[in-house]
Amino acid sequence: MLVDMKITTIVLDSVGLGYLPDAAQFGDEGADTLDHTVLKTGIELPHLAALGLGRVPGVHTLPRVASPQGAFGRMREVNPGKDTSTGHWEFVGIHLEHPFQVFPQGFPQDFLAEYCRRIGVEGYLLNQPYSGTEAIRDYGDEHLRTGFPIVYTSADSVFQVAAHIGKVPLETLYDWCRVARAMLVGPLACARVIARPFEGEPGQYYRREDLRKDFALEPPHNVLDEIKAAGLEVVGVGKIPDIYAHRGFTREVKSGSNLEGLERTLELMRQGFSGLIFTNLVDFDARYGHRRNPEGYAQALVEFDARLPELLAALGPDDYLFIVSDHGNDPTYRGTDHTREYGMLLAAGPGMAGRDLGTRTTFADLAASWAQAFGLSWAGPGTAVF
Repeated sequence: MLVDMKITTIVLDSVGLGYLPDAAQFGDEGADTLDHTVLKTGIELPHLAALGLGRVPGVHTLPRVASPQGAFGRMREVNPGKDTSTGHWEFVGIHLEHPFQVFPQGFPQDFLAEYCRRIGVEGYLLNQPYSGTEAIRDYGDEHLRTGFPIVYTSADSVFQVAAHIGKVPLETLYDWCRVARAMLVGPLACARVIARPFEGEPGQYYRREDLRKDFALEPPHNVLDEIKAAGLEVVGVGKIPDIYAHRGFTREVKSGSNLEGLERTLELMRQGFSGLIFTNLVDFDARYGHRRNPEGYAQALVEFDARLPELLAALGPDDYLFIVSDHGNDPTYRGTDHTREYGMLLAAGPGMAGRDLGTRTTFADLAASWAQAFGLSWAGPGTAVF
């Protein structure tokens, strides 16, 4: 193993490249996050185009450069879903036998009764799929009056609990979520429990995204475990460690925004160690996709594109950079949920310039690529891109 060889992988959360062949089963036929955002706003992404993004099948809004600086392709998700957990678990080589549970009618009444008993409250509010910002708008006043948790879900496998920091101490909210995490297993296996603290006065409530906390279902053995066991660093930036229940990491680095995540990533790339830097940039999804804000989504893309030259300049001679996405969240599409789309796959590093990676058959090709680059044996799914 080289003394200083890093693989930096950055997830552009929800920047999908067009609907998958099975998208109609998820109600997402016609979704196309990247192209629709570019068409709606007219933005240019010259550095992503230079890597080869405009040459990826299905991408019609960026120029097809003659000599791409990187390798380019797209990935088809195998796992049955379109959310953070299904996509990220597949990245590390986990193919799900069964989809995570979703709750389109809300959570069972007997479950919620037992949940309230365990956390010591007399009731709950809402319990149905709902927008997070609308949940606190519509139920915040009653929550302040009663102290009951605002419980809601989405099209994803999530149990979300909102509470006002002035009414429910933050650590109490986190404890409420730990109770739910322990209960949502087996037949009720839910991918993530999310604490959603908020503040403000009636009519002016706002979420404290910096205090959000995710409690994920622990994943099975995966390539992160293999990289860590080999004595390499595995550094998770942003919400990445939360997604894997903090398993498989040697270091965790917090970030509160896309730009902060990029700053922390660049700092790590310049340090002297060998291993994996794994970053999620969540603003695309959380701030703009779910809120159907194509202008904000476009600005976030422009901001990332502007920092891409710095990321490339920070690569050592033996380092690799992967830029991927985990699902779609088309800000021009109906509803407020994720969309079932192809994942992005761009790569830079030794021997990658100008390579057409085509359409990969699984997100797990990322896990296989990491393992091969680090010289590790990998018995899981996926085929390396090298």
